[in-house]
Amino acid sequence: MTTSQWRTLRNGQARARLERALPPIFPAPVLRHALSRPLIPPTPRLAVESYWRNHILRADRLARALAARSGTPEGWTWQLDRNGSGEGRAGSFRTPPAPYRDPAFARGRGACCICGQPVYRFGWHRDLWGGGAPNARAGWHAACVAAWKFWLAPHAQVRALKLRQRHRCATSGKRLLRTAEVDHALPLYQVWREHRTRPWPELLAYWGAPNLQVVNRAVHVLKCRDEAAERSQTLRLSRFRVIEDESGFSVIEEG
Repeated sequence: MTTSQWRTLRNGQARARLERALPPIFPAPVLRHALSRPLIPPTPRLAVESYWRNHILRADRLARALAARSGTPEGWTWQLDRNGSGEGRAGSFRTPPAPYRDPAFARGRGACCICGQPVYRFGWHRDLWGGGAPNARAGWHAACVAAWKFWLAPHAQVRALKLRQRHRCATSGKRLLRTAEVDHALPLYQVWREHRTRPWPELLAYWGAPNLQVVNRAVHVLKCRDEAAERSQTLRLSRFRVIEDESGFSVIEEG
């Protein structure tokens, strides 16, 4: 059996299985996408996941919009888990803040642990079926899972980001080369240092598409050099403290 014959046989079986499992109401764009794939997903849930994986910028926008609908939980502040206590907080500023993953603010099953909104059938974000109640067995939206992976590893979606920029370097305007790299326009260390008091939904934009750009490697190397120099200078200056006493001002070195 050749590869094309195997694919035809496999897709026929997968399509039949998918059509048997489809409810009367199902998102039309997801179904169109599923039937156009080289390998058709055999279940509605896999079809939804495939849709968001292949529309990653749309998933990013949706996840941030759902987070804005939930808002910042009362009493929550962005903190890092420096001691590895495992309380739901990230250990590094490179991981997006996620208050609803913290047990103290989690909304329980049926609510997305990333955005906090109710989760319905197949990981969908809206109740298209009129059931009224979220899926108690679900803990995340399919779109939010795709967005979370995108925020953690944006380089995996360099193709989509290049297409958004029409294959032009965001800094130099030149044609993007094959070695082009994904970069955070505002470095994440600077987000932690200067913007961590902003509302949580606004913070997510620093990991999402609004703060991502694709630049040629040579440009990225120079940008990283400048950022490293700025961080080093800031660290050196933070060791000194200006105090005022009866004799005037003096500078002391700490640590």
